[in-house]
Amino acid sequence: MVLNFAHRGASGYYAENTMLAFGKAVEMGCDGIETDVHLSKDGIPVLIHDETVDRTTGKKGYVEDYTFSELAEMGIPSLEQLIVLAKRCNVCLNIEIKNGRTWYEGVEEKVIEILKKHKMIDKTIVSSFNHYAMVKCKMLCKELQTGLLYVEALYKPEMYCAYVGADAIHPNYIVLNKQVVEDVHRAGCKVNPYTVNNEGEMLALIEMGVDMIITNYPDRLSRILKR
Repeated sequence: MVLNFAHRGASGYYAENTMLAFGKAVEMGCDGIETDVHLSKDGIPVLIHDETVDRTTGKKGYVEDYTFSELAEMGIPSLEQLIVLAKRCNVCLNIEIKNGRTWYEGVEEKVIEILKKHKMIDKTIVSSFNHYAMVKCKMLCKELQTGLLYVEALYKPEMYCAYVGADAIHPNYIVLNKQVVEDVHRAGCKVNPYTVNNEGEMLALIEMGVDMIITNYPDRLSRILKR
């Protein structure tokens, strides 16, 4: 069964990474919600894609320079708010840990602490382009699933996935083919491509046997899966 994960919520229709987009994704029949985590100035995990607030809020500056109270006034929710929604609606989570230009000290511990508090470890996969963060998450909580995000084609990703100790690869969908999917599955790992918005590409990936599709349009994928 292919899981339908809403990329930053139903972001094809509503402002990304907002409670509105998350709620609408649930209404559209998603199995899970993908989102991005940064830390506020006061150490609260908050949901926004960029390292700055410029693109999505009309304000300027880095996320880490604002308190959660200030970010909340801009419409940026906390991870805990989403977890409460996910539990109430019985959907899973894919939390992308953002550790790029800004290396958020202790972000992995904070995310895991909140997941444990709400008993959501078994309904969550964390992912990141920063694979050091994924190794750290696994060391902190071996039960937590981890996924390795990447853009370009990796040579033998199944071997790399096993080497890092991850549970899944999260590739840009354009680098996938059936052989890669089969090789990764044979190694005991899952294949969760992003960001797939075209219905023809969704069908092709379903035929390849991927485990999850991350999309801005969970309603489109929901219709296809119901067929």
